[in-house]
Amino acid sequence: MTTGSALKLGVAFGWHVHCWETLLSLVRRAEELGFAAAFIDGDISMLDSSRRFDVLNGWTATTALLGQTETIEIGSIRLVHHWNAAQLAQSVATVERIHPGRLRFMISIGDRPGDDRFGLPKLGRRERIEWLGETLTAVRALWRGEAVTCSGRYVQLEGATVQPSPPGGRIPISIAASGPRMLEVVAAHADIWDVNLPPIPDRVDEAARRLESACWARGRDPAGIRRSMWMFTRVMEEPDPQAALAEFRRLNPWFDRLPDDEIATSMVVGTAAECFAKIRGLVRRLRLAMPIIDLSGLDAAESARTLERLSPKNYVDAGT
Repeated sequence: MTTGSALKLGVAFGWHVHCWETLLSLVRRAEELGFAAAFIDGDISMLDSSRRFDVLNGWTATTALLGQTETIEIGSIRLVHHWNAAQLAQSVATVERIHPGRLRFMISIGDRPGDDRFGLPKLGRRERIEWLGETLTAVRALWRGEAVTCSGRYVQLEGATVQPSPPGGRIPISIAASGPRMLEVVAAHADIWDVNLPPIPDRVDEAARRLESACWARGRDPAGIRRSMWMFTRVMEEPDPQAALAEFRRLNPWFDRLPDDEIATSMVVGTAAECFAKIRGLVRRLRLAMPIIDLSGLDAAESARTLERLSPKNYVDAGT
């Protein structure tokens, strides 16, 4: 193996297809193989589509995984309306105190239709975005050690404080977004833009231009926002693009408006060498700080095999 730069690669295990014991084993193996981060489900309303499997609460599983691993970062998606803003700030600050620098705090608005069954507010997209903005404004202030009083539409606090404050008064926030209103929230609050699109360069470029405009309007340099992106990944010695496309469609219904030809070019499908080459090209083209191989839907055995084949320890960037 020739020398080259290491690849900071994440892995996602989605759609609640693993019981706790299997998930723990996979995350530990990912850590051994050099993956920088592991992401798990956080949407409790995924229950409808996953009745054969455990539906683990994302926050509980995240903290448990942090306690049973050593170096790998752990994250899950937590929808804003699942949390009181002060409770969210205190919970995240507590984890930062116990496991410094290892929580990947990723947040977005969610769009699962069953939330009202859990007693959660039934809100439209615009309202959820406004709630997210109010929440993150409060969370940032609480982490700075301020006593926060606010009377927003969605967040009401009266002299709330968080102790201990995280070092430097901040914890990196990753926001999953692609549309104009959500990109405004990214510009206002995010350290990391989780590009909520398949890796289709033209579409990512369009979203990036909108984000840049939103940043400059706030006097913020968009270069200060790092990028992560989930990439639908399947390692196959004999690739079957049509089968992979059908699986993508089943697991990613929120991208149903994107045409098949664009989705087909965005998938990371092929031999391990071909997948590494595709990932390397996308990292450079899309300026990604962390590509995340999306293994959502794969069973335990195939997930483990894919981790072995795409271990960052096997990756060499020959171009450096």
